Amino acid sequence: MSRGEVRKVPDATGLELLARRVRENVGDDAVRATLHAHGQATLEIAPASVRDVLTYLRDADPEPWPLLTSLHGCDYYPHEPRLGVHYMLLSFERCDRLCVKTRVPTDAPHLPSVVDLFPGANFQEREVYDMFGVVFDGHPDLRRILMPEDYEGHPQRRDFPVGGEPVLFTFNEREVARWYE
Repeated sequence: MSRGEVRKVPDATGLELLARRVRENVGDDAVRATLHAHGQATLEIAPASVRDVLTYLRDADPEPWPLLTSLHGCDYYPHEPRLGVHYMLLSFERCDRLCVKTRVPTDAPHLPSVVDLFPGANFQEREVYDMFGVVFDGHPDLRRILMPEDYEGHPQRRDFPVGGEPVLFTFNEREVARWYE
């Protein structure tokens, strides 16, 4: 590839070849599915294989993805397994992006931490823990990052109750008795 030339994300054929290499090096049950849509390549992997797959992709020869650019959560309510975690990998050398995603059930939302593989995942794993309730086993400091420590629930889950305190406007201030106290 010449200087200045930008290669697009792996096409569907390249993604299947990558999935085959991951299966050969990590295990047959590591990759559950592949998806190539809207210019985005995605590997869906088994939760138990997260560390192994991400380690392989980080160090893959000859085409590694050495940088984790994003780690974020997703709620697939009402489908099970419901809680998803997406890892966005980047290769500067090839200008390739790869999404690696996995899903865990709400009754056992555990995944291994990848902070030791990608130090930038530290605060992102804490945010997914705080907002969705996914526990990252082996995380060096897994505690809430956005909500108070004593807060109950996970606000980004789709079944989280929406509500709050009534907002006072000049037209309804007399309806809420003793609002000023």
